[in-house]
Amino acid sequence: MLRYVVLSAFLSVACCARAADNPYPWIASAYLVKRDGRLLWAGGEQRRLPPASLAKMMTALLTLERGELDSIVAVSRGVVQETGTRIGLKPGERFRARDLLAATVIRSANDACRALADHLSKSANEFVTMMNRRAAALGLIDTNFIDPCGHDREGQYSTAHDLARLAESVMQFPEYMQLAGSAEASIRTVDGGRSFRFHNTNALVGRSPGVIGLKTGFTEGAGRCLVALAERDGVRVLIVLLGAPNRWWNAEGLLDRAFDAPAQ
Repeated sequence: MLRYVVLSAFLSVACCARAADNPYPWIASAYLVKRDGRLLWAGGEQRRLPPASLAKMMTALLTLERGELDSIVAVSRGVVQETGTRIGLKPGERFRARDLLAATVIRSANDACRALADHLSKSANEFVTMMNRRAAALGLIDTNFIDPCGHDREGQYSTAHDLARLAESVMQFPEYMQLAGSAEASIRTVDGGRSFRFHNTNALVGRSPGVIGLKTGFTEGAGRCLVALAERDGVRVLIVLLGAPNRWWNAEGLLDRAFDAPAQ
């Protein structure tokens, strides 16, 4: 019962907020809401903060732009040193790039992400350079990557504004959108010796009306982060939350409010 009272209170406040620059300052360290590409609300959107696994959107973008998703990726020994969320890859195993991309986007698996980075470059440092060059080309002036998978690293940061632009870039790829909106997926090694099944880390997928992705993130330094995209009746809403203690609850409230906002 308390849950519905809290949601009702949230929406009541939201309905009273009209053109305020930052009508929801309590929901996250930084946030941004767009409806069909038009900015509705934002707070701290230019604040540099750790992006956690939202950084994987750049790894995914570079993978998709390279193409060759059926190319074979051999898992290196460095991959098994990845910490945090993993699916348990082993050195020497071979996968198609598209399957590792699935594990990276859906499960946010750090070992799969690292395997892609190793496949696309000669070293982790070279891949980070690739990430930052692409960020510069996209005009992400307040973004700097240090780690391909989003681990907390000194000097790694982005903003809600920049991450929204990055999200809009990966949204151009149907492959990414299909993965981001999948509730679960399974992959296997090229030789079929091992298979993996995993569920989407985005709790809104399959539960909140119209949600079709895009990426979740969490580290101790970044807190709980989310880029959420939803479509209802041909209208799309994009939300970025950085450092949001109640990301699922607040994202649903923001989505509902954004879809109810008058079109301009």
